[in-house]
Amino acid sequence: MEISLQNIGRRFNRDWIFKGIDYRFEQGNSYAILGPNGSGKSTLVQIIAASLSPSEGTITHQYQGKKVEAEEVFRLLSFASPYLELLEDFTLNELIDFHFNFKQFISGFDKNQVIELLGFEKYRDRLIKNYSSGMKQRVKLALAFSSKSPLLLLDEPTANLDNQGVDWYLNLIERFAADRLTIICSNQEHEYSFCKQQLNIVDYKS
Repeated sequence: MEISLQNIGRRFNRDWIFKGIDYRFEQGNSYAILGPNGSGKSTLVQIIAASLSPSEGTITHQYQGKKVEAEEVFRLLSFASPYLELLEDFTLNELIDFHFNFKQFISGFDKNQVIELLGFEKYRDRLIKNYSSGMKQRVKLALAFSSKSPLLLLDEPTANLDNQGVDWYLNLIERFAADRLTIICSNQEHEYSFCKQQLNIVDYKS
């Protein structure tokens, strides 16, 4: 998976959030999108995911040497964020079944492996709405990492996680992110310290 940004800008009303981003993301590498709260990091991630259009510039997605149209990008990505809503009237069993109607498991995984990865065997029949915020964030991350996709987008991945949860997240990165294009949106160094490349949104303020 390769993503090329050419003169990307986004504005709301007359105010530019960022302008003039020229950047290239390549599979097998890890990238951090940095900036303070409210700086536009999540907006840029949504543009990368093709769920939001830029106000100016062009973005190109390629996979296995072929261009991917914007409406097909979602098939190639996994996404986790604290603002991502889960279906809270589902049990964990039901949520995993629903999710993998649309995604494929990574090699060697099935529903039981996802639940084991979470350590939630005794909570598998509990409704998601009765999970704590930290448990919900773990579920979002587990679903993203265990889905077969070349692009992994993580926005504030350790939000609501305690220290043990942070260690669990870093273990997921080590186990499952190596061959993917991994993009972390963060202002917490422990979330992105492994990233070899960094893009600071503040550098593209007008």
